[in-house]
Amino acid sequence: MNNYKNTIQKMLGKAGIKINGERPWDIQVHNPEVYHRVIKKGSLGVGEAYMENWWNAEALDEFFNRVLQAKLNKEIAFNIPTIFLWAKAKLENPQSKKHAFEIGEQHYDTGNDLFEAMLDKRMVYTTGYWKNAANLDEAQEHKLQKICDQLDLKPGQRILDIGCGWGSFAKFAAEKYDVEVTGITVSREQAELGKERCKDLPVEIRLQDYRVLNETFDHIVSIGMFEHVGKKNYRTFMKVVARCLADGGRFVLNTIGTNNSINHTDPWIEKYIFPNGMIPSIRQIGLAIEDLLYVDHWENHGPDYDKTLMAWKQNFDNNWDKLKKTYSEDFYRMWTYYLSCSAGSFRARKNHLWQITFSKC
Repeated sequence: MNNYKNTIQKMLGKAGIKINGERPWDIQVHNPEVYHRVIKKGSLGVGEAYMENWWNAEALDEFFNRVLQAKLNKEIAFNIPTIFLWAKAKLENPQSKKHAFEIGEQHYDTGNDLFEAMLDKRMVYTTGYWKNAANLDEAQEHKLQKICDQLDLKPGQRILDIGCGWGSFAKFAAEKYDVEVTGITVSREQAELGKERCKDLPVEIRLQDYRVLNETFDHIVSIGMFEHVGKKNYRTFMKVVARCLADGGRFVLNTIGTNNSINHTDPWIEKYIFPNGMIPSIRQIGLAIEDLLYVDHWENHGPDYDKTLMAWKQNFDNNWDKLKKTYSEDFYRMWTYYLSCSAGSFRARKNHLWQITFSKC
């Protein structure tokens, strides 16, 4: 047991983290079995041990920022859960059409009450833009406005929103620009609430996989959905966009991106938060659009996502007394871990938020 502890202690030392230290990012160990669990199961073991209260850190987000900046995740990357996901991605297509609705059922259908408590008033489930914004509501309005500006919307145009969530962009664009919006989602909960939020507007929200689309739209937008498409389907996704985009139209893609080309996500995130998820690289996006789309503009707003995630976590904490009537303490630790490790990943620049404007070749 001491050998496992010494190994972990030495690793954490590279990131300036102490075991049972006094700083907010130091970890407090409640169960000494945690060291063996981390060595054996890697990031899945780290997350599950946290969920079971085997360890804690006051500033969990900063703990992850330091771990990722020191690249400690690579030192425990060779383990059974990671190997399993790598093999699964090689042998199967986890994001195929038959699996399309799994992410909706397991994540986005968790409960509209949870997302209403955590998100801004428009229910935008991706980063806000914080320049000149005083709060989350303003940051998300700036985000939606920026997308509309990049699309150069005109009254009467027909817009497609691939992965429309609860209809936040559709509602904003229809109200502000007098356009018609068709939104698709794989979440029943999102579709139902989105329809209610967009009633009396020229907005249609469908429960539909993107692969069946075969209509023409003046412009297309996809906000925070491409992370569910998967490497084996990137080209298919871009072909759908090219097929449905009118000549002279624009496509705005808003997606989390990562530095290295991979074929699977983190094992803990896969199991508990985003099944079948995968974050794309610049190279993977480039290969997917060859001979289909031009890149007109590319921006990185990763630091804004860090701030957005911390605002979500604050909202989640502030509303926990109400939410705990429906959700368990285990769920609280799981969701706290998800928001905190995600914020740390953007702070460490392991992950980015790309907003890319394309036009048709």
